[in-house]
Amino acid sequence: MTNSNKIVVIGSSNTDMVIKAEHLPQPGETIIGEDFLMNHGGKGANQAVAAARLGGQVVFVCKVGDDMFGREALEMFQKEGIDITYSYKTKEKSSGVALINVDSKGENTIVVASGANSLLSEADVQQAQAEIDESTIVLMQLETPIPTLTYAAECAKQVGAKVVLNPAPAPKIPLPEELLKNVDIIIPNENEAEYISGIKITDLDSLRDVMLNIVSKGVKTVIITIGARGAYVFYKGELFLVPAFKVDAVDTTAAGDTFCGALCVALSEGQDMKTAVRFANKASSISVTRMGAQTSVPYRKEVVI
Repeated sequence: MTNSNKIVVIGSSNTDMVIKAEHLPQPGETIIGEDFLMNHGGKGANQAVAAARLGGQVVFVCKVGDDMFGREALEMFQKEGIDITYSYKTKEKSSGVALINVDSKGENTIVVASGANSLLSEADVQQAQAEIDESTIVLMQLETPIPTLTYAAECAKQVGAKVVLNPAPAPKIPLPEELLKNVDIIIPNENEAEYISGIKITDLDSLRDVMLNIVSKGVKTVIITIGARGAYVFYKGELFLVPAFKVDAVDTTAAGDTFCGALCVALSEGQDMKTAVRFANKASSISVTRMGAQTSVPYRKEVVI
């Protein structure tokens, strides 16, 4: 492995269709919304864009449909300075789509049709092995097939790259040991951490129990993002809180993705863990003051701490 700050992101690309309304609809309820936005999204793509805008050298491994949405996404990645050599087009399925509702407090609900994301394969990752060999960090999420991610994590560990997993959306079945044992840093929110550990978070003691449970599965560092409060970190046996920056949130859609991309950039530059998490908190706090997914991601010059 080289000493470059190259970040390989392996994940999803979607087109987001967003409606903002006073409140989120209940089952069976139809409500009249306000603004409508259609923009590029997908957790993998959001994190790739965040890392690129914040100064990372990013290679994105993904699969999109050979359609209007897919072609527009690839063109946008190039404009962001992302290497799309291993961003594949397929005629087998359409590009992924996400339907997002956002309420007046900035909270959201999201339904995703995976489309081409579900076809990202081990063979696709294998073609990008040379980039993984040269990377500092490999960043992944759970919107692409888990066997593909498990293979990618193994490839990364074999060459000494740091594996970072954002386990979102929350896994409905246990994540395989073969994946977790190769994860260096896992970044769940509270809900995702509870799914992985099987433990309800009610206080600081239960939070520690959740983190210790996840570490027992082979993960080295656990960072649980807790929205407006910041992020709890379990690193080298120490549990500490890195507080959030206070802002007025309008849309939290890409907050977690911005955090993940920012953290990877900071770590790839050699920053210590506390400083890296603080940098990620700052970038995330800026993103929630703006509507949309990738449209909300800040640039490096904006993230002043």
